[in-house]
Amino acid sequence: MVDSRYYSPQTAAEVLGCDDEQVLAWIHAGELVAVNVAKSLQGKRPRWRIAEADLARFLMARRHPASLQQAVAKPRRQPQPKQYV
Repeated sequence: MVDSRYYSPQTAAEVLGCDDEQVLAWIHAGELVAVNVAKSLQGKRPRWRIAEADLARFLMARRHPASLQQAVAKPRRQPQPKQYV
């Protein structure tokens, strides 16, 4: 299956609001799925591309449990009248 959009680590970093070195660290750690599209895999520098669906899966996996719960409005405190002595 071919996704409609692929991101470079630099572009993914801009989307996520982080440093591209952090994106590369997630790729090397296996947390973020990426494909090496370099012409030769022997001794060449990798050219990583991240599918839009893989980036979405990565974000869903890193969600905080609190973001899954529906927010409950807390009752507001009523201001106390000032008392002068």
